[in-house]
Amino acid sequence: MNLRSQALGAPGWERLAQAVAETVPPSEVDGVWVFAPLRRDANEWGTAVLSRVDGERRRIYTARYVLAIKGKERGKFESAVQEVGSGPMEALARVLQEAQRRTDDEQPPVAVPPAEWFSSVSSTAASTDGAPG
Repeated sequence: MNLRSQALGAPGWERLAQAVAETVPPSEVDGVWVFAPLRRDANEWGTAVLSRVDGERRRIYTARYVLAIKGKERGKFESAVQEVGSGPMEALARVLQEAQRRTDDEQPPVAVPPAEWFSSVSSTAASTDGAPG
């Protein structure tokens, strides 16, 4: 299974997409890039970079999660969404290169269409808004 497939439908990524949607309106996100999750001991760590156009500027966010995948705390989930900067529209490629360099990851982040990454958010919202299912 490739990284893009893992980022669509995996429990950690779905829960992270929900956390992001509580901070940033999914309709305003124009780019999502996911890094390969890291698994160590009983936990999995995932990081995504998101882009949002705001007028003539691009706002960049990192979204991270830690998911307990083994042990007594299995299923425990923590996430953080943080705006890490903004810049001119054309600066995105440079920002992604810098993010990869900082994570010291051999694999570059993989682009995931925002509509696909947030697909579980819309179905979750639809099932919890009180409307008949």
